[in-house]
Amino acid sequence: MYEVALLIERQLNALDVDQVISLHEGLDDDVTYHLLLPVESSAALLASSLSSLGGGQILPADDPDMLTRIQDEIVTSGQRELDASAELLREHGQKVTALLTDDDPVSALETLVAHTSTVEVIVLTEPHVIQEFFHVDWTSRARRKLNVPTLHLLEHVPFDAQT
Repeated sequence: MYEVALLIERQLNALDVDQVISLHEGLDDDVTYHLLLPVESSAALLASSLSSLGGGQILPADDPDMLTRIQDEIVTSGQRELDASAELLREHGQKVTALLTDDDPVSALETLVAHTSTVEVIVLTEPHVIQEFFHVDWTSRARRKLNVPTLHLLEHVPFDAQT
């Protein structure tokens, strides 16, 4: 069994799935893809939003259930994206596990790799030029923490357009 961890930033599309599967064509082993989709916690999302709006001085209305409702919406949306991505891989005949996390993405990836027989990691994200330049993007951080090959692909972008 050849196990690959896929850290994704958003829902995979058919191009993403075709490209990932093409990387493992010709292997003698069956491939299992372990999908990992991080979602932000509502408290962190709210804090960053409020900080950017008013230097951290704007406070939300007094609604004790607001964070719970926001978190539920975040998780529901993330789960939909994760389920659709897993289903797309399954429709292409692949074995898939799927995990949603609100933990730090690289920490969650590290845990996933430690608890599976993962031999390769693929990180699919949009371009993050500043983070990549300073090597604080998910791929750079994963390469420093994991002892498995780690590849970065741009999501929704054909291989020949990725440079």
